[in-house]
Amino acid sequence: MIGLTRKKEEPTDLVAKGVEIRYGDYLDYDSLLYAFKGIDKLMLTSAVAFSDRFTQHYNVITAARQAGVKHVVYMAIMRKEGSGRMMPEITESDIFTEQILKSSGLDYTIVYHPPFTDILSIYYGPNPYENGIKVPAGNGKMAPATRNELAEAHAEILSTPGHEMKIYSLGGNEAISFSDIAKILSEVGGKPVLFTTIKAEEYIDSIITKGTPPKVAEFLTNWVIAIDEGEFDYQSGDLELLLGRKPKTFSRYIELA
Repeated sequence: MIGLTRKKEEPTDLVAKGVEIRYGDYLDYDSLLYAFKGIDKLMLTSAVAFSDRFTQHYNVITAARQAGVKHVVYMAIMRKEGSGRMMPEITESDIFTEQILKSSGLDYTIVYHPPFTDILSIYYGPNPYENGIKVPAGNGKMAPATRNELAEAHAEILSTPGHEMKIYSLGGNEAISFSDIAKILSEVGGKPVLFTTIKAEEYIDSIITKGTPPKVAEFLTNWVIAIDEGEFDYQSGDLELLLGRKPKTFSRYIELA
Protein backbone atom coordinates (compact mmCIF):
# COMPACT_ATOMS: atom_id res chain seq x y z
CA MET A 1 0.00 0.00 0.00
CA ILE A 2 1.27 3.45 -0.94
CA GLY A 3 -0.04 6.77 0.35
CA LEU A 4 0.27 10.22 -1.24
CA THR A 5 0.98 13.33 0.80
CA ARG A 6 1.33 16.97 -0.19
CA LYS A 7 3.57 17.61 2.80
CA LYS A 8 7.30 16.94 2.71
CA GLU A 9 7.13 15.37 6.16
CA GLU A 10 5.97 11.76 6.24
CA PRO A 11 2.97 10.97 8.48
CA THR A 12 4.67 8.78 11.08
CA ASP A 13 1.48 7.01 12.14
CA LEU A 14 0.98 5.58 8.65
CA VAL A 15 4.66 4.76 8.21
CA ALA A 16 4.52 2.81 11.49
CA LYS A 17 1.70 0.72 9.99
CA GLY A 18 3.84 -0.21 7.00
CA VAL A 19 2.40 2.27 4.51
CA GLU A 20 4.90 3.59 1.99
CA ILE A 21 4.53 7.37 1.71
CA ARG A 22 5.32 9.31 -1.45
CA TYR A 23 5.22 13.06 -1.97
CA GLY A 24 2.85 14.30 -4.62
CA ASP A 25 0.83 17.45 -5.21
CA TYR A 26 -2.14 17.57 -7.57
CA LEU A 27 -0.82 20.90 -8.89
CA ASP A 28 2.73 19.55 -9.38
CA TYR A 29 2.52 17.25 -12.40
CA ASP A 30 6.09 15.96 -12.19
CA SER A 31 5.61 14.99 -8.55
CA LEU A 32 2.60 12.91 -9.57
CA LEU A 33 4.54 11.10 -12.29
CA TYR A 34 7.12 10.08 -9.71
CA ALA A 35 4.54 9.15 -7.08
CA PHE A 36 2.55 6.95 -9.47
CA LYS A 37 5.45 4.79 -10.64
CA GLY A 38 4.64 1.11 -10.28
CA ILE A 39 1.01 1.75 -9.28
CA ASP A 40 -1.72 -0.37 -10.88
CA LYS A 41 -4.80 1.00 -9.12
CA LEU A 42 -5.18 4.57 -7.88
CA MET A 43 -7.68 6.31 -5.62
CA LEU A 44 -8.34 9.88 -6.77
CA THR A 45 -9.67 11.66 -3.71
CA SER A 46 -11.38 14.80 -4.97
CA ALA A 47 -9.69 18.11 -4.21
CA VAL A 48 -11.32 20.47 -1.73
CA ALA A 49 -13.82 23.12 -2.73
CA PHE A 50 -12.57 26.66 -3.36
CA SER A 51 -9.53 25.30 -5.19
CA ASP A 52 -8.80 24.61 -8.86
CA ARG A 53 -10.34 21.15 -8.94
CA PHE A 54 -10.38 21.08 -12.74
CA THR A 55 -6.59 21.35 -13.08
CA GLN A 56 -5.86 19.11 -10.12
CA HIS A 57 -8.08 16.25 -11.25
CA TYR A 58 -6.92 16.54 -14.85
CA ASN A 59 -3.30 16.36 -13.68
CA VAL A 60 -3.94 13.22 -11.64
CA ILE A 61 -5.71 11.35 -14.45
CA THR A 62 -3.22 12.40 -17.11
CA ALA A 63 -0.19 11.63 -14.94
CA ALA A 64 -1.72 8.28 -13.98
CA ARG A 65 -2.09 7.31 -17.62
CA GLN A 66 1.45 8.45 -18.45
CA ALA A 67 2.88 6.58 -15.44
CA GLY A 68 1.21 3.31 -16.46
CA VAL A 69 -1.62 3.19 -13.90
CA LYS A 70 -4.34 0.85 -15.12
CA HIS A 71 -7.34 1.71 -12.94
CA VAL A 72 -8.48 4.97 -11.29
CA VAL A 73 -11.19 5.15 -8.62
CA TYR A 74 -12.79 8.59 -8.29
CA MET A 75 -14.95 9.87 -5.45
CA ALA A 76 -17.61 12.40 -6.43
CA ILE A 77 -20.60 13.97 -4.71
CA MET A 78 -23.91 12.15 -5.12
CA ARG A 79 -26.18 13.69 -7.76
CA LYS A 80 -29.88 12.97 -8.03
CA GLU A 81 -30.67 11.67 -11.50
CA GLY A 82 -32.47 14.27 -13.57
CA SER A 83 -32.33 17.04 -10.97
CA GLY A 84 -30.01 19.33 -12.92
CA ARG A 85 -28.77 20.87 -9.67
CA MET A 86 -25.34 22.43 -9.89
CA MET A 87 -23.68 22.56 -6.46
CA PRO A 88 -21.26 25.52 -6.55
CA GLU A 89 -17.57 24.54 -6.31
CA ILE A 90 -18.41 20.86 -6.84
CA THR A 91 -20.77 19.71 -9.57
CA GLU A 92 -19.08 21.21 -12.64
CA SER A 93 -15.65 19.85 -11.67
CA ASP A 94 -17.13 16.45 -10.78
CA ILE A 95 -18.77 16.18 -14.20
CA PHE A 96 -15.57 17.36 -15.89
CA THR A 97 -13.49 14.78 -14.01
CA GLU A 98 -15.86 11.94 -14.86
CA GLN A 99 -15.75 12.89 -18.53
CA ILE A 100 -11.94 13.03 -18.55
CA LEU A 101 -11.75 9.71 -16.75
CA LYS A 102 -14.19 7.96 -19.09
CA SER A 103 -12.31 9.21 -22.15
CA SER A 104 -8.83 8.43 -20.74
CA GLY A 105 -8.69 4.80 -21.83
CA LEU A 106 -8.11 3.77 -18.22
CA ASP A 107 -10.29 1.39 -16.28
CA TYR A 108 -12.32 3.45 -13.84
CA THR A 109 -14.73 3.24 -10.94
CA ILE A 110 -16.85 6.23 -9.93
CA VAL A 111 -18.04 6.31 -6.33
CA TYR A 112 -20.73 8.79 -5.31
CA HIS A 113 -20.66 10.06 -1.74
CA PRO A 114 -23.61 11.29 0.34
CA PRO A 115 -23.31 13.86 3.17
CA PHE A 116 -21.03 12.62 5.94
CA THR A 117 -22.78 11.49 9.12
CA ASP A 118 -19.84 12.56 11.27
CA ILE A 119 -19.82 16.18 10.15
CA LEU A 120 -23.56 16.88 10.24
CA SER A 121 -22.87 18.55 13.58
CA ILE A 122 -21.63 21.62 11.69
CA TYR A 123 -25.31 22.35 11.10
CA TYR A 124 -26.39 22.16 14.73
CA GLY A 125 -23.28 23.08 16.70
CA PRO A 126 -21.81 21.67 19.90
CA ASN A 127 -24.87 22.25 22.08
CA PRO A 128 -28.14 21.60 20.23
CA TYR A 129 -29.88 20.90 23.55
CA GLU A 130 -29.64 24.57 24.43
CA ASN A 131 -29.60 26.17 21.00
CA GLY A 132 -31.81 23.82 19.00
CA ILE A 133 -31.42 23.19 15.27
CA LYS A 134 -32.23 26.17 13.07
CA VAL A 135 -31.74 25.54 9.34
CA PRO A 136 -33.45 26.44 6.05
CA ALA A 137 -34.98 22.98 5.74
CA GLY A 138 -38.16 21.10 6.51
CA ASN A 139 -38.70 17.36 6.21
CA GLY A 140 -36.56 16.64 3.14
CA LYS A 141 -34.33 13.63 3.69
CA MET A 142 -30.77 12.48 2.98
CA ALA A 143 -29.01 9.12 3.34
CA PRO A 144 -25.72 9.99 5.10
CA ALA A 145 -22.79 7.69 5.82
CA THR A 146 -19.73 7.94 8.05
CA ARG A 147 -16.37 8.75 6.52
CA ASN A 148 -14.84 5.65 8.11
CA GLU A 149 -17.33 3.34 6.44
CA LEU A 150 -16.99 5.16 3.12
CA ALA A 151 -13.22 4.73 3.38
CA GLU A 152 -13.72 1.03 4.13
CA ALA A 153 -15.87 0.69 1.01
CA HIS A 154 -13.14 2.36 -1.04
CA ALA A 155 -10.57 -0.02 0.42
CA GLU A 156 -12.73 -2.93 -0.72
CA ILE A 157 -12.88 -1.52 -4.25
CA LEU A 158 -9.13 -0.92 -4.31
CA SER A 159 -8.14 -4.32 -2.92
CA THR A 160 -10.51 -6.65 -4.78
CA PRO A 161 -11.16 -7.32 -8.49
CA GLY A 162 -14.34 -6.82 -10.45
CA HIS A 163 -14.99 -3.11 -9.99
CA GLU A 164 -13.82 -1.90 -13.40
CA MET A 165 -16.20 0.40 -15.31
CA LYS A 166 -18.68 0.41 -12.44
CA ILE A 167 -20.47 3.24 -10.66
CA TYR A 168 -21.41 2.97 -6.98
CA SER A 169 -23.67 5.25 -4.96
CA LEU A 170 -22.81 4.98 -1.27
CA GLY A 171 -25.82 6.44 0.45
CA GLY A 172 -26.52 4.95 3.87
CA ASN A 173 -29.41 2.63 4.68
CA GLU A 174 -31.36 5.25 6.64
CA ALA A 175 -32.98 8.38 5.18
CA ILE A 176 -33.25 11.21 7.70
CA SER A 177 -34.18 14.88 7.71
CA PHE A 178 -32.89 17.67 9.94
CA SER A 179 -36.09 17.39 11.95
CA ASP A 180 -35.34 13.67 12.36
CA ILE A 181 -31.87 14.60 13.62
CA ALA A 182 -33.45 16.79 16.28
CA LYS A 183 -35.69 13.90 17.36
CA ILE A 184 -32.80 11.43 17.46
CA LEU A 185 -30.62 13.78 19.50
CA SER A 186 -33.55 14.27 21.89
CA GLU A 187 -34.04 10.52 22.29
CA VAL A 188 -30.36 9.67 22.71
CA GLY A 189 -29.54 12.63 24.96
CA GLY A 190 -32.71 12.51 27.01
CA LYS A 191 -33.24 16.24 26.48
CA PRO A 192 -35.45 18.01 23.96
CA VAL A 193 -33.86 19.54 20.87
CA LEU A 194 -36.03 22.23 19.30
CA PHE A 195 -36.16 22.19 15.49
CA THR A 196 -36.93 25.43 13.65
CA THR A 197 -37.13 26.10 9.92
CA ILE A 198 -35.67 29.49 9.02
CA LYS A 199 -35.00 31.35 5.78
CA ALA A 200 -31.74 30.80 3.92
CA GLU A 201 -30.75 34.45 4.37
CA GLU A 202 -31.27 34.22 8.11
CA TYR A 203 -29.15 31.08 8.30
CA ILE A 204 -26.34 32.64 6.27
CA ASP A 205 -26.34 35.73 8.49
CA SER A 206 -26.32 33.60 11.64
CA ILE A 207 -23.21 31.63 10.71
CA ILE A 208 -21.41 34.67 9.30
CA THR A 209 -21.79 36.34 12.71
CA LYS A 210 -20.02 33.30 14.20
CA GLY A 211 -16.98 33.91 11.97
CA THR A 212 -17.76 31.88 8.87
CA PRO A 213 -16.57 33.63 5.66
CA PRO A 214 -19.54 34.69 3.47
CA LYS A 215 -18.66 32.41 0.54
CA VAL A 216 -18.35 29.43 2.89
CA ALA A 217 -21.64 30.35 4.56
CA GLU A 218 -23.36 30.32 1.16
CA PHE A 219 -21.66 27.01 0.33
CA LEU A 220 -22.93 25.38 3.53
CA THR A 221 -26.42 26.78 2.99
CA ASN A 222 -26.54 25.30 -0.51
CA TRP A 223 -25.89 21.90 1.05
CA VAL A 224 -28.80 22.31 3.48
CA ILE A 225 -31.16 23.31 0.69
CA ALA A 226 -29.98 20.42 -1.51
CA ILE A 227 -30.50 17.99 1.36
CA ASP A 228 -34.00 19.33 2.00
CA GLU A 229 -34.88 18.97 -1.68
CA GLY A 230 -33.84 15.32 -1.73
CA GLU A 231 -30.60 15.56 -3.70
CA PHE A 232 -28.88 12.98 -1.47
CA ASP A 233 -31.69 10.61 -0.45
CA TYR A 234 -30.87 7.77 -2.85
CA GLN A 235 -30.31 4.40 -1.16
CA SER A 236 -28.79 1.95 -3.63
CA GLY A 237 -27.60 -0.65 -1.14
CA ASP A 238 -24.08 -0.40 -2.61
CA LEU A 239 -22.49 0.64 0.68
CA GLU A 240 -23.94 -2.35 2.53
CA LEU A 241 -22.82 -4.63 -0.31
CA LEU A 242 -19.24 -3.37 -0.20
CA LEU A 243 -19.04 -3.43 3.60
CA GLY A 244 -20.68 -6.83 3.92
CA ARG A 245 -22.88 -5.45 6.72
CA LYS A 246 -25.40 -2.70 7.35
CA PRO A 247 -23.78 0.72 7.77
CA LYS A 248 -24.25 2.73 10.95
CA THR A 249 -27.44 4.69 11.30
CA PHE A 250 -27.30 8.25 12.59
CA SER A 251 -28.82 7.04 15.86
CA ARG A 252 -26.12 4.43 16.31
CA TYR A 253 -23.41 6.93 15.46
CA ILE A 254 -24.68 9.34 18.12
CA GLU A 255 -24.97 6.55 20.69
CA LEU A 256 -21.31 5.60 20.12
CA ALA A 257 -19.97 9.16 19.96
